[in-house]
Amino acid sequence: MSRKIAVIGAGAAGLMAACAAADAGAEVIVLDKNEKAGKKIYITGKGRCNFTNACEPEEFFPHVFRNPKFLYSAIYDFPPSSMIAFLEENGCAAKVERGRRAFPVSDHASDVTRALTEHLKKHHVPIKLHAEVKEILLAEDPDDPERKKVRGLLLTDGTKIPADAVILAAGGLSYPSTGSTGDGYRMAEEAGLAVNPASPSLVPLVCEETWPLALQGLSLKNVAVTLWEREGKFNKEETPKEGGRKKAKKKKPVYQGFGEMMFTHFGLTGPLILTASGHVDFASHPAGYRLDLDCKPALTEEELYDRIQREFAAAPDRALVHAIRPLFPERLAEQAALLFVQRIRPEADPEEEIRKRAITFNEKERRELAALIKCIPITITGTRGFPEAIITKGGISVKEIDPSTMEAKKVRGLYAAGEVLDVDAATGGYNLQIAWSTGHLAGVSAAEE
Repeated sequence: MSRKIAVIGAGAAGLMAACAAADAGAEVIVLDKNEKAGKKIYITGKGRCNFTNACEPEEFFPHVFRNPKFLYSAIYDFPPSSMIAFLEENGCAAKVERGRRAFPVSDHASDVTRALTEHLKKHHVPIKLHAEVKEILLAEDPDDPERKKVRGLLLTDGTKIPADAVILAAGGLSYPSTGSTGDGYRMAEEAGLAVNPASPSLVPLVCEETWPLALQGLSLKNVAVTLWEREGKFNKEETPKEGGRKKAKKKKPVYQGFGEMMFTHFGLTGPLILTASGHVDFASHPAGYRLDLDCKPALTEEELYDRIQREFAAAPDRALVHAIRPLFPERLAEQAALLFVQRIRPEADPEEEIRKRAITFNEKERRELAALIKCIPITITGTRGFPEAIITKGGISVKEIDPSTMEAKKVRGLYAAGEVLDVDAATGGYNLQIAWSTGHLAGVSAAEE
């Protein structure tokens, strides 16, 4: 007799788990409290669905922020190439763009969901919508008195669904409008599994300074950022100057990256900032972080100083704010000029200072300008909330799960996959691939137990 498997959640991990279990010959049912399957898939990649990163497995793990070793079996068993092949075989042609990001050729996320649901239809797997799970039903395991075993599910309407195995793929807390409201964490805890605290990740950052807010909507390309932990408010002792540059003493940066970012009405966002957010932990570091923005990463500080010398020599009578405009987008030039004069002449009126002739700033001050352009400090005080977070950091502790099967060590027949696990990665298709790979491994393991 085929095993009966119930999958909680019709998202990326749940749908793939159901496909894998059905392929392995199990009798599968998928339950989801939403009105349609794949609700979160529809909004990924701005509706285009960057469904994986077309890299080799060994290149995948450096992009995982937390617990990459836990994913070895899942990723090697079902790598990005397997996901691309799965979609192609189910009528969704794929293409690979910059950064090896893979998308459906149609640029429609709905085609990814359709490929999964059509595959389930071929195996006669029902997807029961508007079905909210209240409880995972457990019983004593006669073969192991120290463990429980799954015997089914109880829905909020009182319906009981018997099952030999349950795959928990209910997602995290990000984008709660898609149904990710932490139900999976509650059910895991009720089953006796440890769940690590959840926080938003791949999320915009909030800053303390007001000047970035004045640049709302401005995008910067080809810039670099370095993120440092703070010990307290910035002062000369914490951030000594070295050639005009402020840097944290005797510390390794939390994150360094290169790419594109954008200023907002609350702080910073964009691909570079979202990836940086995956490395912050305000629960452990309540003093926050300092982000150093390098506007000219292609130039050394000395090369930038030479460039400033040339710009000032070409127009010695031009006001400072106008003389530095070739170095910046126009709106940023004025803010950089204000930051510069506030640093070198804190007692003066900055609006007057930035309109002084460029030639009046001496060599030491010009070197200070070069240092500032290479390292503009921004105080990061927090993140935006779960409604704006792409993924959730935290979840079921990987110590509770067998990485070779995705089965809970304490509960026979209970498997977990996707965002409900305490595993997260950078932008670029990595997180969805984690969902596909852990879902696939959970589905195969549950069916073949």
